[in-house]
Amino acid sequence: MASETKMIMDKLNEIKSELDYIKNHMVDADTILTKDDVEALSEAEDDLKKGKTVKL
Repeated sequence: MASETKMIMDKLNEIKSELDYIKNHMVDADTILTKDDVEALSEAEDDLKKGKTVKL
């Protein structure tokens, strides 16, 4: 029974280490611009240059 408990704890520690690695290397999806985002940003910059809008 004690060896089973040790095996379970070892496996849990291995899983925790893998999860920590994944969390530290994940990309924040909110920082990625889609093609639509880039186009909207470009359009907004053009509108600003043309005086169709103002900075807040």
